[in-house]
Amino acid sequence: MKTEMAHLQQSAMHNHTAAMLEMGTSLLSQTAEQTRKLTDVETQVLNQTSRLEIQLLENSLSTNKLEKQLMIQTTEISKLHDKNSLLERKMLEMEKQHAEELETLRQEKGSLQALVGRQSGAIRLLEAQLGRARGNGSALQQMMGSLCSKPTGQSNQSGAADEEKKFGDCADLYKAGFHKNGVYTIQINPHETKKVFCNMEAAGGGWTVIQRREDGSQDFQRTWKEYKLGFGSLLSEHWLGNEQIFQLTSRQQQVLRIELTDWDGHQAFSLYDRFQVGNEKQNYRLFLKSHSGTAGKQSSLVIHGADFSTKDQDNDNCSCKCALMLTGGWWFDACGPSNLNGLYFSRGQHIGKLNGIKWHYFRGPSYSLRGTAMMIRPLDF
Repeated sequence: MKTEMAHLQQSAMHNHTAAMLEMGTSLLSQTAEQTRKLTDVETQVLNQTSRLEIQLLENSLSTNKLEKQLMIQTTEISKLHDKNSLLERKMLEMEKQHAEELETLRQEKGSLQALVGRQSGAIRLLEAQLGRARGNGSALQQMMGSLCSKPTGQSNQSGAADEEKKFGDCADLYKAGFHKNGVYTIQINPHETKKVFCNMEAAGGGWTVIQRREDGSQDFQRTWKEYKLGFGSLLSEHWLGNEQIFQLTSRQQQVLRIELTDWDGHQAFSLYDRFQVGNEKQNYRLFLKSHSGTAGKQSSLVIHGADFSTKDQDNDNCSCKCALMLTGGWWFDACGPSNLNGLYFSRGQHIGKLNGIKWHYFRGPSYSLRGTAMMIRPLDF
């Protein structure tokens, strides 16, 4: 009985030990599994940490690169700013230099204008002296003729009157023996003398020149008053003056000859057997008759008459104000086929210019001529 109890106890203890061993094995297995899981988690954490560290390093490198680029750009901006400051200083210096040069040029221009004024005065004085010398020479010739043909005691008053009549225009001068082109003094009316250029060589001579264009040296875009009184240089480009033209053409019937030269050297002329200009109240209205010549079968001047217009006095038959649009003073109709007082265009610029020196029936409506001359002479010359 005791043996059996002992055997049962021993069997119970063996079973208990086996159970404890099995439990311990189970706990060890669970502990190992947990340890493995923890190891996996730790590995994941380490991997994630490594990736974060790598990304952080990359970000740091990128930041350093951006900082370097920023520093480079900052340096470049600083350099550009310095260059800009230098350019601004140079610009200011150039502006100052240009202002000084401009002021110097203005002073030189003033000096040249003063010199030209003095020279013009000297030329006018010389012309006056030349006119007086010619007048004195003519007076001496008249006195010698009087001594030869009249009694010694006869008055010289009739001789002076003959002299005035003798030099009434270039035709009278030509008849008196003056056969060279040049500037002469004529008697416009009993109270006024006027210097004119006489063409003593063209078409028989004796022509009083009332207009000439040759080099663009004069501005022909002038006022009514300037066209009335005349302007320019008698030895080159000029307009005699509408008032003088009126007085010359109102004394006796005049012939008008217009000579034209193009840029190829071709010359032509237009001739009018009657040329007369009205007074200022009539706006220096133009009267013409009997056109002929080589500058076109038709007249480029309005035969039926037209009033004179300038930029400040519009008397044409067009609402467009021809003197402003085409420039110059002229006998415009509805602008018309001619304007010898238009703008002067040089060679190469003379084609396609409606506001140039135009004579439609010679070279067309948009060809600006190289040279012109308008001359008058009595019909009975």
